Amino acid sequence: MSLQYLGLSEINGPLVFLDHVENASYEEMVEIKCNDGSKRLGRIVQIDGERVAVQVFEGTNGLSLKNTKTKFIGRPMELPLSKELLGRVFNGSGKPIDGLGEIYAQKRADINGQPLNPVSRVYPRNYINTGISSIDALATLIRGQKLPIFSGSGMPHNELAVQLVKQAKISEGDGKNFCIVFAAMGVKNDVADYFRRSFEEAGVMEKVVMFINVSNDPIIERTLTPRCALTAAEYLAYEHDMHVLVIMTDITSYCEALREFSSSKGEIPGRKGYPGYLYSDLASMYERAGIMKGAKGSVTQIPILTMPNDDITHPIPDLTGYITEGQIVLDRNLNQMGVFPPVGVLPSLSRLMKDGIGEGYTRKDHQDVNNQLFAAYAKVQDARSLASVIGEDELSDVDKQYMSFGALFEQHFLNQGFESNRTIEETLDLGWDLLSVLPKGELDRVDNEVLDKFYDHNRAVKRFHIQAEPIIKELADAGE
Repeated sequence: MSLQYLGLSEINGPLVFLDHVENASYEEMVEIKCNDGSKRLGRIVQIDGERVAVQVFEGTNGLSLKNTKTKFIGRPMELPLSKELLGRVFNGSGKPIDGLGEIYAQKRADINGQPLNPVSRVYPRNYINTGISSIDALATLIRGQKLPIFSGSGMPHNELAVQLVKQAKISEGDGKNFCIVFAAMGVKNDVADYFRRSFEEAGVMEKVVMFINVSNDPIIERTLTPRCALTAAEYLAYEHDMHVLVIMTDITSYCEALREFSSSKGEIPGRKGYPGYLYSDLASMYERAGIMKGAKGSVTQIPILTMPNDDITHPIPDLTGYITEGQIVLDRNLNQMGVFPPVGVLPSLSRLMKDGIGEGYTRKDHQDVNNQLFAAYAKVQDARSLASVIGEDELSDVDKQYMSFGALFEQHFLNQGFESNRTIEETLDLGWDLLSVLPKGELDRVDNEVLDKFYDHNRAVKRFHIQAEPIIKELADAGE
């Protein structure tokens, strides 16, 4: 028999407090009945002896201290699950908003997930092809990895998210066992409509599960959205053997909701007002990516966050970087030059790519291309810095070649446009053609055997319509 409590002790923002509550459990769901007979849901977020704090999902407007009735349900928040999730759109707390009715649930699962034994984790191998050269070649996304995208205000991370959903696929087969769970937190209504419309127009909606929390929804719902999305992803991965890519945008909105919620509970703030448990809270989401021993499916995460004032040392990107396995950083200068996607090559990395690329996964020469492109582009930055001091005319012939390579690399490799979907072979071949612009002797990060097979200066000259100046031809011939 469940007890029903009459009246509230206190109302503070999205929280209500009750005294003299016995046998309550943390995260337990609560049903609140208002004066007008309407019902709201909440969950217990704090217990202090017999005093509990309840987070009300729909907000506390109109609640009465005297006549409100509160009933404790005795279980945590659960998400109804079945394969019917695919192609559906839900709000941040997992309720359908696409007009297609409720989900016929095969099971219900706690949105906080189950504890995972670290020993049961399998090291991530093999890759997910995004069709974006700067990611596939230089910061490869590995199945089971968590690889965040660090963006900034006004940057095209929403367009990049849509491109990832449209183009991402696993390397083998026709991708029937590949799907995407997309979670949007705190986005404007026009952005939410843009996501839905883009997925429908691209014909990929049948492989997408969407959870959308818009900016005028309660902040409480915003803190639930990523956990609902990850619960759906785990179900599809481990009970239907699917490879699931989870894209979550914007983690900064989630963290700001967490900060506001923490403040209403009266908790002592940490850096920049965020709660001291921000690290463990983010880890409880990010660590739900991976591959389990004996499972045929996998959960891969791409959390997208906007860095306030482009500050990569801000607590949110800083803590995210500690937990995840690399990052993809969007570059504002490239964005202002019209490059899309504006992926900054030098600050981006994927810590797991070395074990998920190469022969048997992508192509034997992938690591060589990655190493040499990265090294060459680093020298481009050095040459540009020098040119800003002494002028481009005073540069050495080799530095001028690097300047030329840098411009071609940004124009043809990084800037591929919103509709371009490149295979890994096209990406690697393009990388070799760009490297062939440079003298052969400058390519010191590649084995000679691989270099002899792929280096072709004449082909690069023809492809990019560049002038093969006599001094450049001499340098190239000398390298050969």
